Amino acid sequence: MNNRVLVVEDDKNLGKVLTDYLTSKNYLVQLAEDGEIGFDFFTNNDYDIIILDVMMPKKDGFSLAKDIRKMNKDIPIIFLTAKSHKENIIKAFNLGADDYLTKPFSIEELLLRMDAVLKRTVKIDKIELDDNFIIGSYTFHHNQNLLISSSGTNYKLTTKENDLLKLFCENINSKVDRSLALMKIWGDDSYYNARSMDVYIAKLRKYLREDKKIDLKTIHGFGFKLLILD
Repeated sequence: MNNRVLVVEDDKNLGKVLTDYLTSKNYLVQLAEDGEIGFDFFTNNDYDIIILDVMMPKKDGFSLAKDIRKMNKDIPIIFLTAKSHKENIIKAFNLGADDYLTKPFSIEELLLRMDAVLKRTVKIDKIELDDNFIIGSYTFHHNQNLLISSSGTNYKLTTKENDLLKLFCENINSKVDRSLALMKIWGDDSYYNARSMDVYIAKLRKYLREDKKIDLKTIHGFGFKLLILD
């Protein structure tokens, strides 16, 4: 089945180019020209991925993403923006963005990033035993993007949080190289991706802080280590 994509972009020329190109690549595309229309489309239709411009009239991309995340924590979101300030990039990932492209960008690169995000977020109906992990007093169900504490608190993880935690679980009490993690999960080890990864690491530490025997350590000059203390 063709993937359904919502493009929210107020630049009519860019919106048409994106729509025509993605349609030619067998995506089912719906275009909204401002954030309010985009939110209306989202609430009344089903999509597999969302492409959001940041600077838009009526409702900007960040506000729209925040509203979308209240309704759906899992749908992939890629931001498009003319701004490359690190504060904006960090804000995007804090809102649960899966990727971020700065204008002007190659439309072929956008397609590659969309394909990569969709491959990472494919729903798997069959839960395999190897994708369930015990982390101290927590149970982590990777294929459900779900972390459950011993007190019964459920943490629904974003795609990046989920993939990072799985990588750490596969290397419990062993060092994980920062560059390796970036290449495995983001596809490159750029400065901005490294900064976004730090945001997700901080979120994982917050989720895991209930168990004092768990320590997600930063190893200066190398990367990270998920320690389970005796």
